[in-house]
Amino acid sequence: MNTDAEAAIRHIYEQWHETVVRRDIRGLMELYAEDAILESPLICAVQPELGSGILRGKSAIGDFFAAGSRTPSNGLGRWYRTGHFFANGRQLTWEYPRATPDGDQIDLVEVMDVSDGLITHHRVYWGWKGFEALLATLRAKSASARTG
Repeated sequence: MNTDAEAAIRHIYEQWHETVVRRDIRGLMELYAEDAILESPLICAVQPELGSGILRGKSAIGDFFAAGSRTPSNGLGRWYRTGHFFANGRQLTWEYPRATPDGDQIDLVEVMDVSDGLITHHRVYWGWKGFEALLATLRAKSASARTG
């Protein structure tokens, strides 16, 4: 991997985590290309009216992160990671593991395609603890919709 690509990957790895933890949507969106794609089952929970877990374009991705930052935490979003990531200059991958020094957290694997120093395609894969939390959120929204 050349040094420019390596620096861009490390920048995204560090800044994505830092900005999402701070809920700095503007800083987060600076990391995405205009025509970026985001895929995550969380999209269906945060914005069920979209009917899809795929967002296209920086604006739609920004709206999703803004909506998600307004959602109260369930206590499992500790954002612990080991500091290890895998990259080849075009793709970046890391894990938020279930087991942390402070107990379980939502387990995710982040996979990002990177081009010209920006995220072009971001996929989020959920582990079993994350799936349980996502399922609980969807059930609560469904129950609320039936009684509301």
